[in-house]
Amino acid sequence: MDTARNDSDIIEIDLREVFGLLLHYIWLILICAVVAGTAGLLVSKFAIDETFESNTKIVVLSKQNNDTITYNDMQLNSQLTKDYVELIKSRYVLETVMETCGVSEEETYEGFAGRVEVENLTNTRIISITVTDKDPQMAKQLADEIRTVASKRIKEVLDLEAVNVVDEANLPTEKSGPSVKMWTLAGGLLGAFLCIAILLVRYLLDDTIKTSDDVERYLGLSTLAMIPVKDEELKKKTKRKKGKNKSRSSSDMRPLNLTVEDLDDTREEEA
Repeated sequence: MDTARNDSDIIEIDLREVFGLLLHYIWLILICAVVAGTAGLLVSKFAIDETFESNTKIVVLSKQNNDTITYNDMQLNSQLTKDYVELIKSRYVLETVMETCGVSEEETYEGFAGRVEVENLTNTRIISITVTDKDPQMAKQLADEIRTVASKRIKEVLDLEAVNVVDEANLPTEKSGPSVKMWTLAGGLLGAFLCIAILLVRYLLDDTIKTSDDVERYLGLSTLAMIPVKDEELKKKTKRKKGKNKSRSSSDMRPLNLTVEDLDDTREEEA
């Protein structure tokens, strides 16, 4: 561990060593990413219900007379667009639609409103209504019914003559969610991130002395000699394995670090 520690417990991290650590365990990071990504793929395909979106569009235009549309009409409609959006998502409209279309009684107004998206298309007077549902046919039915009920409500509240339909609700043929690619990618990134986080935490918490350089860095002592010591347990294991290279035993050697203080203590005992 290439870090410098002083009496005030300040730790300096060598980014090169951190990079080397991550590079050393790149195989583990990739395994975690693949496992987590696979889990995300399976969850998105089998654990989460598919959803479908149906969209319809309307335009609301008030006229000061029955023949022409004036500039004042255009400005007035632009200012009232936000009012139209609020009226479409009002409790009266959505609860009426829920009752008419037979939406489950367990679903609340707030829950149903979360599946309805109403927005004013940029720089236009067109209002888009999008409904999400598990059943594509039900999504289309809900979108059409919201448009119908909302049109009547807007005319009643704002005293308008008509609300024009731009697009009828479509019957969705492809699911809108969940996105298998996004879930897989998110799972892979999350798995890799967690693995890297665990490796870094272990690296920062590991304060054991492993080499002679660590002795000099952390204890401020000089290493006079290194005595190779065989590990008896490793030696027994290597004997059990046949057909291994004899050079294997040399890899089971580990250094025993001697410092100046150790040498002085040894001399005192001999005296």
